[in-house]
Amino acid sequence: MAETPAVVIYTSGFCPYCMWARRMLSDKGVAFEEIRVDREPSQRAVMEQRSGRTSVPQIFIGEFHVGGYDDMAALDRAGRLDPMLGLA
Repeated sequence: MAETPAVVIYTSGFCPYCMWARRMLSDKGVAFEEIRVDREPSQRAVMEQRSGRTSVPQIFIGEFHVGGYDDMAALDRAGRLDPMLGLA
């Protein structure tokens, strides 16, 4: 099995898409670093610079910007997410 790249997810509280993204990664057994932009406001600027987006969640696998939950779910449906996570 390939080594799993670092997964970083920028989130905020009370965000259903953030919850779904965390659940999907957890269900796959993938460890991830969660950065709560509502608790660490300075990280919002970092997220926006890295992603070019202002909404949460923003998900990165290694240096690859996946996008938000809908983007990650689309990759999963297409069978492309597991290989990116080193699971296939």
